[in-house]
Order: sequence, then C-alpha cells, then structure tokens
Amino acid sequence: MKNTGVYLHIPFCKSKCPYCDFFSERADDDTFEKYTDELCRRIEYFGEKLCRKADTLYFGGGTPGVLGAERLCRIYDSAKNAFYIDNDAEVTVEINPEKKDIDLDMLRKRGFNRISLGLQSSDDGELRLLGRLHDSAQAAKCTERLKEAGFDNFSLDLMIATPSQTKESLMRSIDFCARQGAKHISAYILKIEEGTKYCKIRDRLSIADEDEQAEMYLMACERLEEYGYRQYEISNFAFEGYESRHNLKYWHDEEYIGIGPSAHSFIDGRRFYYGRSFEDFYKNIITDDGEGGTPEEYIMLSLRLTEGLTYAGYRKRFGCELPEKYIRNALKLAPYGLVCIDDRALKLTKEGFLVSNAVISEII
Repeated sequence: MKNTGVYLHIPFCKSKCPYCDFFSERADDDTFEKYTDELCRRIEYFGEKLCRKADTLYFGGGTPGVLGAERLCRIYDSAKNAFYIDNDAEVTVEINPEKKDIDLDMLRKRGFNRISLGLQSSDDGELRLLGRLHDSAQAAKCTERLKEAGFDNFSLDLMIATPSQTKESLMRSIDFCARQGAKHISAYILKIEEGTKYCKIRDRLSIADEDEQAEMYLMACERLEEYGYRQYEISNFAFEGYESRHNLKYWHDEEYIGIGPSAHSFIDGRRFYYGRSFEDFYKNIITDDGEGGTPEEYIMLSLRLTEGLTYAGYRKRFGCELPEKYIRNALKLAPYGLVCIDDRALKLTKEGFLVSNAVISEII
C-alpha cells in the first residue's frame, strides 16, 4: 500500500486579511456543520477510491481552528479510518493565536501532534496593519498553552517586508519566535496578490523596495541560523528532525491528495483540483490539471530545497543521469553567486533563492 499525504482545506476565517489570496469565507455554525459532514464524506470517498495509507495529514485554510476542536476531531477520525493513519503520522493543524482559544487538550489527545500558528509578526502595530486579530501577548499565551497541552512540535509563521516593518522589528519578531520555543519557522516575503485588498491600495502601502526586501530576507536567514534553525527550503527553517514532513512531499514531488475547495492533488502521475467554490466541492467537480512528476517539474521543486537537486535523487526517480544541459545552464549562473554546483548536487544559494523563479527558469 502506497504512502501519501492528505491535505484538508478548511475554507473559513473570522475575517479576511488584506494580503490573503487563499480561498476562504466567513460562515456560521450551520455552514460549519454542513461543510464538516461533506468533508467527511469526501474523505471516505477518496479513501475507498485510492486505497492508500497516509503518513502525513494537514489541516490548512483559511483558519481550521474556527471549526472548533470537536469538528476537527470528527474530521480527523474520518481521515484516520479512510487512510489508515497510525501513530507515526505527522498530523498538523493551522490555528491563529486569538482571544478565544481552541481546545488544544482535545486535539492532542485525539492524535494531532503538530501545530502551525499564524503569528506573522510580534509587533502589535504591524499586526494591526496586517489585519490580524491577535496581539503579541495573546500569541505568547497561545504558545504556552500549546506546550502545556503537549505540543512540543509547533511552527510559527513570519512575514518579511510587511507594511511599515523595519529590519529591527523583523529581528525582534525572530527573537520572539525563538523565545517561545518554536521548533519550526516559516519566514516568507510578502507578495501582493491580485484581487486582495492590499493590491487595491498598494500605492499607499509603506513597503520596502526589492533591494531592502532582499537584505531583510538575508538578515532573517542569518539570525534564524544563529538560533539553530536550519534552512531546508526557500522559506522554511527548522531544528533538526522538525522539518514539515507534509510540505516536503510537495517539494520532493511525491503523491498527495487535497480535499476541499481550491485543494490540489497529485496521484498516479496526474494533477487535479477542486475549483475555488463550494459548489464545485459539494458537487464533486474535479478539474484535470495534466501530467505531473515530469523531470522538469521534479527539478523545479527540488531546487526550492537547500539540499538542491541531487544527482542520486534524480537517478533514483528517473533511472538515468541528470542531463548535462541542466548543469551547463546552471554553470552560466554560477559566476553571479546564484547557484552552487558540486559532485553531489546542483543547488541555489540564498541569493539565488531571492530570484528563484528566474534562476530555475534559466536552468530548465
């Protein structure tokens, strides 16, 4: 029986952050119940259809915590039965550090073992500009409750180059994360997405320019490494052994099933997804997205990792050596300090990560 990852999209939030482009809406308890019931049915449907064992389960959103612990546990039970999830699986749920705390004890006892906490910043002024509903004191209290409930493995999200953020305030946010005892930190540069509130008012936002963003990113990488967080992907840092096993499936181009509006999947060499609507999900309308797992796709995803594109990994995946053309293309970029090539792997430098899309495009 194949191992796979399972992603469950919970498309609800208490409010829409001005930078967010993920599919989510505000809803009431009746909608929560209807969605929970339908999600459980879809989990059972895919469990029977795919006959796979899941070794990672990820509740993303939106804000999964708004469903409450009882509904999340009900969904977890459905997934555990449908995908033969055992005690060794990584089970992650995203929550926000807001005033009304979710029942963390219930989640931990049921089998959830990893929390992704939407911190974004420890500066209260920056949090207000980001539209967040918590402050730094609530975030600190939430991390204490996580530890009291037995969640040793939790991740904190940080945003870089947000409105009015300075290098100094970014460093303070990183210091805050380290003090809270996070084992994993996701630190990503703010991107203004089409259709968001920030996109409409971008000319009025006080945001660092590209050079300043690059400097902030490199400073963040250095400070995180000083605390012992090892960078293993463009935007992800962790203590050894605490890397996100679920997200590594994406970057290793492994199989996963996504269930919920806007959720994507990669199974048996095909990519497919649900549209960004409840109607598509409730009617089980799935859109084919073509072939997946091609050499070019594998290279693109591998180059997001600090380990890079290993020759052994490519050989194991495709049964042949990495074509020389990719190495020749990469060698052209080496003098600019964007790539590193040795006898084991081809990988991007930190400077290369800053322009990863362009660098990877040149290589493939």
